[in-house]
Amino acid sequence: MEAVSRTAQWTAAARALETERDDRLFADPYARTVADGIGFELLERYAGAGTVPFLAIRTTYLDRAIGRAVEDQGIRQVVFLAAGMDTRFYRLGWPAGVTVYELDRPALLAAKADMLAGEPAPPGRERRTVAVDLTKDWTGPLKEAGWRSDETTLWVVEGLLFFLPEEAVRALITTLSAHSAPGSVLLGDVISRSALKNPLSRTFLKALEEDGNPWLFGTEEPEQLLTDCGWSPREVRQPGEEGADFGRWPYPVPAREMPRIPRSFLFTCNLSTGEEKAA
Repeated sequence: MEAVSRTAQWTAAARALETERDDRLFADPYARTVADGIGFELLERYAGAGTVPFLAIRTTYLDRAIGRAVEDQGIRQVVFLAAGMDTRFYRLGWPAGVTVYELDRPALLAAKADMLAGEPAPPGRERRTVAVDLTKDWTGPLKEAGWRSDETTLWVVEGLLFFLPEEAVRALITTLSAHSAPGSVLLGDVISRSALKNPLSRTFLKALEEDGNPWLFGTEEPEQLLTDCGWSPREVRQPGEEGADFGRWPYPVPAREMPRIPRSFLFTCNLSTGEEKAA
C-alpha cells in the first residue's frame, strides 16, 4: 500500500485497543486483523497528542451518528470516502436494504479484501468497493458501482480532510453537496489550523511528515467552511464536550473564543436548502 494508506492501520490499532477494554465504547472484532503489525508499530510511533482517546471518541461519535441517519432518517446509501480499514459494514447493525460504498485507493482495497477474506457478509446489506483516487474524478466510478445522486446519501469523511490542501478540501466537500439529494447528511472530522502549529505536537507531526503522511489543512471556523461548501452544520463538537466525550477525553475543553488553541472538531451536517445557500 502507499504510505498514506498506512494511517488506516494506525487507526485500526487504536480501535483494537478500545475493543479490548472492559469498559469499551464499541466492539470491533476485525480491528486487530486489519491493523496487522504495522498498525501497532505506528500507534507507538505516533503516540501522544491524545490520539488514542480521540480515535475512540471519533469512532463512537460517528458510529452513533451513522445509526441515527440510517435508522431515524431512513438513508439507505452510505458512502465512506477514504474508507481505509473501516469495518462498520461488518460490525454495525445496519437496517435491511442499506448499500455501503467504500472508496479508497486500489492497493488499500485489495489489501483489505485479503485480510477479511472469508468473512461472511451480514445479511440484509450490501458492500461495494470503488477503487479511486479522490484527487481525480471519483463520482463517475461511484455511479458505475450503482450509487444514485437522486437518492439521499450519507457521506462519511473520517480522518481525511487534514491530509488534503485547502483547495482540495473545499472542492471535495462542495462536490458532495452538488451531488446530493435533499435529506442527505455529511459526517466527519477536521482539525484547527493551530493544531498544525502546536509545539507539543511537533514530534507527532514530524513523524507523519517523515512517513509521507503530512497534515496539511486545518480551520478555526469549521462551521463557515461547511456552510461555504453547501452544507448546513447541525452540530460541531470538540472532544470532551457534551455529545463527544463518552468518558474518554482526559483534558479540559477550551472555549472556542480562546485563540491559538489546537482543536479537533466532529461534525454532522444536513444538505443546505436553496434558501440557506442564497443567504
